[in-house]
Amino acid sequence: MSGEWVQELPLAVTVTDKTGKIIEMNDWSAETFAKYGGKALVGKNVQDFHSALACKKIAEIAETETANSYTIEKDGVKKLIYQTPWYQNGKYAGLVELSMRIPFKMDNYIRK
Repeated sequence: MSGEWVQELPLAVTVTDKTGKIIEMNDWSAETFAKYGGKALVGKNVQDFHSALACKKIAEIAETETANSYTIEKDGVKKLIYQTPWYQNGKYAGLVELSMRIPFKMDNYIRK
């Protein structure tokens, strides 16, 4: 990744090119996906290890160039997943996925 600061950032950052090939992973991403190969996933296509439903959603995000966000709970940990297109010289270049641990109960502020 272009910045060393992102390597040890306490959230997973995974970047794909426009074909779905993983081009970058920070340390947390590699740890999150260790059972699938960790950093060895760089160069592999995300569709190779996602369900058909997930692949459909990834294709939809790429086609519409819109972000997708949701929460998951697994092994007693709640996470926020945020997937969004990234651009190079104004043209769609792929997807970035951020995955971060969040508390089960969170404050929500409505600002005016």
